[in-house]
Amino acid sequence: MSQKVSGVKGMNDLLPGDVEVWQHVERTARDIFSRFGYGEVRTPIVEDTALFVRSVGEETDIVGKEMYTFDDKGGRSLSLRPEGTAPAARAYIEHSVGNQEPLTRWFYMGPMFRYERMKTGRYRQFHQIGAEAYGSKEPAQDVEVMDMVVQLLRQLGLSDVSLNINSLGDDACRPVYQARLVEHLRGHASELCADCQKRLERNPLRVLDCKNERCQQIAGAAPNILESLCEPCRAHFDEVKRKLDALEIKYVVNPRIMRGLDYYTRTTFEFIAAHPVLGTASTVGGGGRYDKLVKSLGGPDVPAVGFGLGLDRLCLLLKESGQHFGRPTDLFIAVADEGSADVAFTLASRLRREGLRVEFDTRGGSLKSQMKRADKVGAIFALVIGEAERQSGQAQLKPMAGGEPMPVRLDELANTLRTRLTPA
Repeated sequence: MSQKVSGVKGMNDLLPGDVEVWQHVERTARDIFSRFGYGEVRTPIVEDTALFVRSVGEETDIVGKEMYTFDDKGGRSLSLRPEGTAPAARAYIEHSVGNQEPLTRWFYMGPMFRYERMKTGRYRQFHQIGAEAYGSKEPAQDVEVMDMVVQLLRQLGLSDVSLNINSLGDDACRPVYQARLVEHLRGHASELCADCQKRLERNPLRVLDCKNERCQQIAGAAPNILESLCEPCRAHFDEVKRKLDALEIKYVVNPRIMRGLDYYTRTTFEFIAAHPVLGTASTVGGGGRYDKLVKSLGGPDVPAVGFGLGLDRLCLLLKESGQHFGRPTDLFIAVADEGSADVAFTLASRLRREGLRVEFDTRGGSLKSQMKRADKVGAIFALVIGEAERQSGQAQLKPMAGGEPMPVRLDELANTLRTRLTPA
């Protein structure tokens, strides 16, 4: 007996019944983002490992512990992408997009990969919807990308998600804050987890991201980064808040919002859901400004801002909302006898060409079993074809939700269905 082959742990199948929710989110995102003038970009799943070492940061957990990295047959070190911003920036540079579009707005959708501890809404293959805007250093651009997420969440009917914002400062003021933070952390060094003891020396800001309970307590008593902002960074952050207020977008100023990637400067933000279905994985998305990233990857000195949303988590929230997705089956065609199968099969094909969703069970079977199938697929109408229907060219259109069947000519069936399916 051959051994059963299972899927890779943390990399999930999406089956009919679930995938319609995903398609709904993707369609809605494409619609919202196009209203803002963002075009879709698709980058490879595999990139040169150096891209993420240089952009995400060698001392981050993503690069140090979580990336799927391997040598290909040419001896090159490649990695499955753990996030979407660095690949988009690489494509922006490689194709000299800045020379053609001084202000460039992109969005993307697709799978990302990180080998991390799994929990609800956090998987090793996870999916993101993200957007990047290159070329504008203005606070209005920061607010525009946040507004896009707010409008997407509203369109999806997800109201119980809060926006948290912060500023990380820049090269002028962040070292001042980092020195104050290190002084605080060194007073508690022995109480930090083993990872944070290493971060204290290499990348102390990452201690503020740690999920260890004691590390969180120590970080909670740390100096407030907003108190260390230089005047230009403070003015930028104040203008971000002013524009959010002008758009009537509610937000919480949260100085502990750091994000887990090294390339962020100034504005950072997270969208946090209160729903218990996500457990502790309550952040459904986040992002911020990364004005030095493009230049650090060998491109022009171009400011940028963007975000990434966890599609897996958004879909979990939508499923809990009780909403229904996917278009129902318009018509199920059943056959009363074997001789009617060809007529029914041909009719189903013709109606599908007319744009209708039609189910037909190619296995045949008893009329009772076929009608059970019609009920299972959620058909709005059912129609039975037998010898009498073949001879007369007429049949009875049965509403599956109840009600009297109605006579219909088979050659007028498409028009009749469209009339019946159109809301009054």
